[in-house]
Amino acid sequence: MGDELLCAVADGVATVTLNRPAKRNALNRALLDGLATAFERLEGDPAVRVVVVRGNGPAFCSGMDLDELARAQDARADPETSVVAVLRRIELCRRPTLAVVHGDAFAGGCELALHCDLRVAAEPARFAMPLARLGLVVPFTLGQKLVEIVGPAMTRQILFTGRPLTARRAYEVGMVHEVVPAADVERVSGELARTIAENAPLSLAGMKQAILRGLAAREGIEHADLDALAARARRSHDAREGVRAMLEKRKPVFRGE
Repeated sequence: MGDELLCAVADGVATVTLNRPAKRNALNRALLDGLATAFERLEGDPAVRVVVVRGNGPAFCSGMDLDELARAQDARADPETSVVAVLRRIELCRRPTLAVVHGDAFAGGCELALHCDLRVAAEPARFAMPLARLGLVVPFTLGQKLVEIVGPAMTRQILFTGRPLTARRAYEVGMVHEVVPAADVERVSGELARTIAENAPLSLAGMKQAILRGLAAREGIEHADLDALAARARRSHDAREGVRAMLEKRKPVFRGE
């Protein structure tokens, strides 16, 4: 595990910290590999009762690293496959997970928070899925997670507009469990993590599995055709234009091709 990801365990609480503050904790290959490795290791650590995910710097996570994404587009690679796999690994962790969202959680960063069991947000934090501004289509399983948490009506607004939700609005629609002043977010999230860690490990593991089993029917939904639509969007002119425009800080010119 490199410097991109930090991991520490104390008093039953594992803290996984995204550590690319200069890049707003954008998800690059090294960071995704670090997350996968950390959760694999924590899964087998009997000292761990709960896993906290947080970010260093001003943002929680800004989503995919656009420089790396642009290179992947040139290579005709599929950068989203690894993101989906890592988020799925986090969701299936048998320990309860808590995202501490102190700053912006956009795109893959928003999904990272959503794939944790609980979310505490600081008042300045924002949540967004601005994929339409990049010419991309949300992968089916990630769109499915949004529908699961906020319902189809809010999912439509979040995906179609790409506009950020304030932490308060995210709380109102059920995206986060608590919103607190920025100065209190570490204290409140720490208290919540310790409360969970003090509970019986077998109870926590069993109840999490019961919840996941209740959602298991979603795994049988066929989505190969939707994956093809997402792949077509990734290869499109508009996707290249959207990423370039974001990097160049200008408005994209989409052509629908």
